Amino acid sequence: MYSINKLKKDETYSIIHYTGFICILLGLLMLVPVSVALIYGEYHYIIPFVYSAVISVVFGFILYKFFKNTQEISLKSAMIFATIIWLVASAIAALPFYFSGDLSYLNSYFEAISGLTTTGFSMYNNLDAVSYTMNFWRGFMQWFGGIGIIVMALTILSSPSINVMRMYSAEGREERLVPSIRHTTRIIVYIYMGYTVFSIILFLLAGMSLFDAIFYAFSALSTGGFATHNASLGFYHSIWIEIAAMIVMVIGATNFAIHYAVLKGKWTEYFKDIETKVAYSLMIIGTILVAVFLYNGTYYGHDSLLSLRYSLFQVVSALTTTGLQTASGSEISYQWEGMGIFVLTIVMMVGAGACSTGGGIKWLRIGILIKGMWWQIKSLLLPKNAVISHKIHHVDELKLDNEVLRLTGLFVFSYLLIYMLSVIIILFYYQNVPPVMFEVASAMSNVGLGSGLMTASSPAVTKVVFMADFWIGRLEIWPILLLTVILIQNAVRK
Repeated sequence: MYSINKLKKDETYSIIHYTGFICILLGLLMLVPVSVALIYGEYHYIIPFVYSAVISVVFGFILYKFFKNTQEISLKSAMIFATIIWLVASAIAALPFYFSGDLSYLNSYFEAISGLTTTGFSMYNNLDAVSYTMNFWRGFMQWFGGIGIIVMALTILSSPSINVMRMYSAEGREERLVPSIRHTTRIIVYIYMGYTVFSIILFLLAGMSLFDAIFYAFSALSTGGFATHNASLGFYHSIWIEIAAMIVMVIGATNFAIHYAVLKGKWTEYFKDIETKVAYSLMIIGTILVAVFLYNGTYYGHDSLLSLRYSLFQVVSALTTTGLQTASGSEISYQWEGMGIFVLTIVMMVGAGACSTGGGIKWLRIGILIKGMWWQIKSLLLPKNAVISHKIHHVDELKLDNEVLRLTGLFVFSYLLIYMLSVIIILFYYQNVPPVMFEVASAMSNVGLGSGLMTASSPAVTKVVFMADFWIGRLEIWPILLLTVILIQNAVRK
């Protein structure tokens, strides 16, 4: 047991070495908002970003230079690295918020980890008063957090192929667009950048200003959900902006492997894929249920089209794990209570596509479990010697074995267990069950849809629980469970 849990010195050095590289990269990215401060005359924000960048680069250089990477890292080491780097990156990304005086450090860390994990809960009390510079940093954090800190680093990192493969897998990604992992990461980055430009143009055509178009391209494509106004996208009262946002959100929540197939001309793959079938089935069913519920209420004046409009946008935002809203938190808390909150909670937990910018359990796992249930029913109805094909279509025809079904079931069980533990803790501070279950689901699935429960004045314990949920949801549980077990067993041994 000791040999399993103890990291060798060289493995520890490799983890620290790669952590230093990420810190250097993050420090350089922090210089980008300086140009925004210069453009908009917000000069007092230049120093906080420069200080933060210098600290990050110097700290990263020390780690990178003095802790050499001398051997190939194991999958265990890669998973521990992936687990730790999101905490370290968030601690550094929080510095501009803190140095500027906008937020306390706890709230700064909350804002940073919410941004990097593309969750979208914010600690700013009044988003309408946030500066251009800070808004750009909030959106930019979500943009590079959406593609993945490690994936972005792997496109330029000089490292043995086996290290690249293991770090790629450790961040919760499995699909290879091409045989080479390094080439795969670069293709993902190119696709992501192309869609970013497309999203900016789409928002501009829908009527947004250039700054807002860039910000919401970052926010929607990364399925992050940060907004520049308290009313989120409801501020614009524009159906064209809502349509543009839904298109971008669906793009962000779609598996990069499917994007790659479509961009290569294989359009039918999109409609044949099990993830697409799960996503659109849930989208249609969820939208109809919520629209009927809202229509039967009085708040939207029994207007069927208005009810459908609000329902569709919130369901798409929840299912893609984005978190942009056209219904305010108070509306969701009081007017959507019942069927509305229930449906949004379920689709948030289901989440987005695998190998996408979204979170949640993922469409693929739900598809596998539904297929598994159907295969089990058929096995009970058909003769014992009947052969049941255990195949699904996911970019290609895939044959599933019992091991895949077992791991999928364990993941869903672990997800629900952590979700319930989080709900129990939050209920010690807030006794209203529906909004607590709603917002914890939003946090665990990296969504950010809010009913007004989590604010800057919330108890520190609830903020820590939410931050842990952001972190766990982004890394898809297993790396964090591995690190937790190692720490506990090492503590018991001592």
